Amino acid sequence: MSQRLHLVFGGELIDPTKNAFKNVDDIHIVGMFPNYDSAFNAWKSEAQKTVDNAHMRYFIAHIHRLRDEKAEASATEELG
Repeated sequence: MSQRLHLVFGGELIDPTKNAFKNVDDIHIVGMFPNYDSAFNAWKSEAQKTVDNAHMRYFIAHIHRLRDEKAEASATEELG
């Protein structure tokens, strides 16, 4: 069975309508999680702590998709 690793991270954005961080040195790495459910719970917890700051965003990165070179990139991976 393959692992479905997920990374939860976040930080302050330059503009709340974009996904560019104000300072990449200040990105908060919440952690790596073995499944989506645990990653989602961690994401939700951190996002709720910063709900009053419109510039703060937390994300879930699907690390297992980066390891599978045969899989097509998701729509979110094509943003840029």
